[in-house]
Amino acid sequence: MHRPKHSPESRNSITAVRLAVAALTFLTAVPAPAQNSSAPSASSSAGPIPLASILPVDPRLRIGTLPNGLRYYIRVNQQPAKRAELRLVVNAGSVLESDSQLGLAHFLEHTAFNGTTHFAGNDLVRYLQSIGVRFGADLNAYTAFDETVYILPVPTDTASIVESAFTILEDWAHGQIFDSAEVVAERGVVHEEWRGRNGAGNRMLAQWLPIAFQNSLYAKRLPIGTEASIMSATPARLRQFYRDWYRPELMAVIAVGDFDPAAIEAQITRHFSGIPRNTSAPRRESARVPDNAEPLIAIARDKEAVATNVSLIFKLPRPSTVSVADYRRDLAGQLYLQMLNARLGEITQRPDAPFLTASAARNGFLARDLKPFSLDAQVKEGGVEAGIEALLIEARRVDKMGFLQSELDRARTSLLRAYEHAYIERDKTLSSSLAGEYIRNYLEAEPVPGIEYEYRLAQQLLPTIALADVNGLAASWITDTNRVVVVQAPDKPGSPLPAAKDIAAAFARVERGSIAAYSESVSDDALIDPMPTAGKIVGARTIAGAGVTEWKLSNGARVLIKPTDFKADEILMTAYSPGGLSQASNSDFMSAALASQVVSLGGLGKFNRVELGKKMAGKAISLGASITETTEGFNGGASPRDLETLLQLMYLNFTAPRLDTGAFSAFRNRAMPSIANRGSSPDEVFKDTIQVTMAQHDPRARPITPATFAEVDPQRSLSFFRSRFGDAGDFTFVFVGNVDTTALRPLVERYLASLSSTGRVESVKVTGRGPPSGVTQRTVRKGIESKAGTLIAFLGPCTYSPQTRFEIRALADVLQLKLVDELREKLGGTYSPSVRASCSRVPRAEYAIQVEFGSSPESVETLSKATLAVVDALKTIGPSLADVEKVKEQQIRERQTNLRQNAYWLGNISGRDQAGEDLAGLLAPYDEMVRMLTAAQIKAAAIRYLNTSNYARFVLLPETK
Repeated sequence: MHRPKHSPESRNSITAVRLAVAALTFLTAVPAPAQNSSAPSASSSAGPIPLASILPVDPRLRIGTLPNGLRYYIRVNQQPAKRAELRLVVNAGSVLESDSQLGLAHFLEHTAFNGTTHFAGNDLVRYLQSIGVRFGADLNAYTAFDETVYILPVPTDTASIVESAFTILEDWAHGQIFDSAEVVAERGVVHEEWRGRNGAGNRMLAQWLPIAFQNSLYAKRLPIGTEASIMSATPARLRQFYRDWYRPELMAVIAVGDFDPAAIEAQITRHFSGIPRNTSAPRRESARVPDNAEPLIAIARDKEAVATNVSLIFKLPRPSTVSVADYRRDLAGQLYLQMLNARLGEITQRPDAPFLTASAARNGFLARDLKPFSLDAQVKEGGVEAGIEALLIEARRVDKMGFLQSELDRARTSLLRAYEHAYIERDKTLSSSLAGEYIRNYLEAEPVPGIEYEYRLAQQLLPTIALADVNGLAASWITDTNRVVVVQAPDKPGSPLPAAKDIAAAFARVERGSIAAYSESVSDDALIDPMPTAGKIVGARTIAGAGVTEWKLSNGARVLIKPTDFKADEILMTAYSPGGLSQASNSDFMSAALASQVVSLGGLGKFNRVELGKKMAGKAISLGASITETTEGFNGGASPRDLETLLQLMYLNFTAPRLDTGAFSAFRNRAMPSIANRGSSPDEVFKDTIQVTMAQHDPRARPITPATFAEVDPQRSLSFFRSRFGDAGDFTFVFVGNVDTTALRPLVERYLASLSSTGRVESVKVTGRGPPSGVTQRTVRKGIESKAGTLIAFLGPCTYSPQTRFEIRALADVLQLKLVDELREKLGGTYSPSVRASCSRVPRAEYAIQVEFGSSPESVETLSKATLAVVDALKTIGPSLADVEKVKEQQIRERQTNLRQNAYWLGNISGRDQAGEDLAGLLAPYDEMVRMLTAAQIKAAAIRYLNTSNYARFVLLPETK
């Protein structure tokens, strides 16, 4: 079922749940259509669909069941072309483990990559790397309480690859080997994954989960297991769980992509029909969460927590959505959440707001049979009771007084626009998104009627949903029973938390208190009045080989346009001008650094931030001003039909930025608690140390603290913003997507060419001293967990050019392959080593190649030496031909999809333009660099860029052994 983008239902009730337990990851041309000002219609001449009608299955989706019970889903989809997204979904997760099997559901996910019937040891990973599938980034899996899902994206342009892909899925389903040596080796990897998750969030989770889910298996079946269970995992135990629960009647195979569906169905039949049923296997029971008459109140504290959060959860059963009437009910629920969240967001703009952030949601909460209503907020220290009361008051205000018609009209318009966007992009939907829908259909019976049918329903049903339909939801969602309250807060002197009885009393006070009705006034004024006098496009040219048009404007600004047909309802844009924070003095730096954020809080022109948000209801627009160290500019996008509004907002940013001191005070109140507690977080202290050291204590690199944040003067922020955006003459604006240049031309002349220009010419000022030279070593001791973090950074000057950037990236890709093999697979010392590389042009032409990994404190030196040994081998011996071919294949495959993405073109056009490079180099010249890549080239790059006489190593260790 389609889930509108940014729908409140997509939010999670408690962040810690999402991060810690919801899923454990294995690694973790045709001319563009003309702009259309009218909404498309999916209506049928057959008339309205009766409410009693059963929701159909998308006719393009083929669902079948093999005789052994395995279900399959097949859907042809060309986005991206020549690719398929394959999934093996197992309706079994950690909640099915016995007390002696803790963590085995997740451990199985690991062993699936370490030896199967057709792939010994790590041969499976090596094979997939050879066809361009990256380990972790593409090839992946996750384990949750109730399911395990394997993710396999593969090319479909070669029949043998497709055949091998289904062999892999079959092996995962029925061909795991559980070699003793591999299982023992994998214990270390899983153990490091367990270690890496430990911290304030997990420690607080351990405090509140047994209370929130008392008398339920969900309270004691975290998918990761325990340290003891991980280190005692054996082939026999794994094999037993595998035999019991990896059964055809508990599995689904999902295939979405660019292929022949009949051939895919034949592959599924051939590979999976032979898996026998296990007639002696245990029954797959659903784990239950018992009802509770009295509230379950859990209060968790931790010395390393940086924020105080409250969650009010009303446990509700997951509703069944089978009929059109059910779908109408769900639409009403989305409207309710959208309107309530708008009210909560409005409150956070007040200086005296009782919470710092707040949201309402209706979503899953660990247990599959639940879909609770939740109210979540971050509150000030000491403000738990006040925050709870404020959340309840807003929900009760709706219950007693209802929403306003104007609120419903805006919410309906916005929701319908979200459906319309999905409908317009129906042929551009990514295969991975569709695969996600089919996973939910298999596991949760979520309907899959297809966006054409859903958009038709939205058009038909949304106008029929009245205030009474929405207002009545509060009474059914906010129940007197099945309440759960979770409080998570820093454990520090002088910050007491309320007792459970005090929290219960807050509920009672709200029930007894009087509540006033909500009111609002919405202006009908135009965004801009009067309209600016248009300027002119005084020059135009086509950049051969890149499909880009350049316009020169009468005020000196430039516009670059690349029309594409990649998305029907998307235009992306960016704008830039040299200068940025380099133009700020040290004394004004903090005010300048936050200038774009401070100004965004004030709204634009005649409208404050809240009023502007209401003004934008139903428009598909995003726009944000930004000021980096070297540039000022914008990033955003819009639907083609909202393009004029996007340009109007840019015009107002240049000409009418606002300062709202009340909104800034609210922002300061929201930010200050977390800033004040940052020093309690080991990760934040570690990052601050790296930042200060690499900047050689430059005052502009000071960490954010209450003292530095206090330096922000909102008036100076506004002044700096105006200085950066007061002259449009040196700006370049880039548009990529479904752009009609004929329609764009008068908009550019009116809103961009009309902007003032003084003819200033600026360049980036070099500030600071840059990173230190030689070998830098720093150790930070912070935190109570027995875990360590290591960062090794190779740094130095470089010649900024396409060839240099390509060689550094290729080197980093090879280094990533080698470190995963050495640190993870051979040594079992880390869960997921990562390599990041960059080559910057300004303020200095310099490169950085960074290696990061987590481990036990005792393994830091061993893994550091192993990393440097890999580096030394690349410099003295070079990479193997097999590794070079893997990197080339990965880059070729990734590039095939990138070239069909607006964001890729936007980033590369703007980057090359600012560097003065030929835009046509994005095509054939780059392809030639990939094709000609050699082992000798990478070896030479390793010698040049992995300089062991000029690197930095930072280590984070616990405070005590």
